[in-house]
Amino acid sequence: MDTALAATAGPGTSSPTGSTTTSSSSWFSGIVRGRSAKSVAPPPTVASSSVVAAISESVGKGSRKKQLKGALFKYGSNPAQVAFKTGDFTQQVVFVGGLTDGLLATEYIEPLSIALENNNWSLVQPLLSSSYIGYGTSSLEQDALEIDQLINYLINNENSEGVILLGHSTGCQDIVHYMKTNFACSKAVRGVILQAPVSDREYRATLPETPAMIDLAAKMITEGKGNELMPREADSAAPITAYRYHSLCAYMGDDDMFSSDLSEDQLRQRLGHMASTPCQVIFSMADEYVPEYVDKKALVDRLCRALGGAEKVEVEWGNHSLSNRVQEAVQAIIDFVKREGRSGWDDPWS
Repeated sequence: MDTALAATAGPGTSSPTGSTTTSSSSWFSGIVRGRSAKSVAPPPTVASSSVVAAISESVGKGSRKKQLKGALFKYGSNPAQVAFKTGDFTQQVVFVGGLTDGLLATEYIEPLSIALENNNWSLVQPLLSSSYIGYGTSSLEQDALEIDQLINYLINNENSEGVILLGHSTGCQDIVHYMKTNFACSKAVRGVILQAPVSDREYRATLPETPAMIDLAAKMITEGKGNELMPREADSAAPITAYRYHSLCAYMGDDDMFSSDLSEDQLRQRLGHMASTPCQVIFSMADEYVPEYVDKKALVDRLCRALGGAEKVEVEWGNHSLSNRVQEAVQAIIDFVKREGRSGWDDPWS
């Protein structure tokens, strides 16, 4: 992704019908299928077609290609709701990307998928309605509903024994919000990894157009126009509604979870519910989306405390997407998965 697009999109940006199946015998099936329709749509009837797919991306000079082979499947009725799974195991790491992200969102995805397979875990990369340029007309609530649908699918169609959620950038907000909903399938989450949980608000405050656009968004919301689109200059990367712009950019907006100027009480209010879930925070100490005035070491310490004592991994000189520290990223994630995937867990699947 070019620099201009990255600068506009914000910290979420990283380096660039089938047959009907019967439900599995998973212990969780009854809970999932018995919940209110208000929580999430029913499981899709489209089966996971075990097609072999290759996702290719040219990287840098010389067009070096990266490829993953696995299964592409639909987990919901929305055309965007497809996911790509590498490895054929009953425990999965689900990668939730940030703004403008989709498949193969970060440099560490390919080596991570290999390392997970070596440890009998699958990697699942879902597309949400908010993927790519869809973030501007979506919300944390919509993302949470779709994450729940995905886990529901994995339980009922892949006989999942539990998942670990891995968020990158704004995907961290999605996961924190999802775990607060107490949707039925959130009980299947064994652990959470937050990679680059940074403040969209603090980054966007460095852009000259932001103050005026926040005022306009607030005015539109008070006039009942929160779902209408902002002017193009609000975000040149994607169409964005007044609500979503305000959520990302305004003080204590819905997306405002990791800002350095939030008080201890405010951080606990936003993050404290995570205390009951094993959690790892991977923080890049040279993250280009964190303003220079922010004390990164102090911030990550405060975030880990607010999360209820999360494990802290500081990556020296690491950039936002850890494209310059791929091995460190994969090692930290694998260490957490091996440690928290089973040990110390009251495992209802066994």
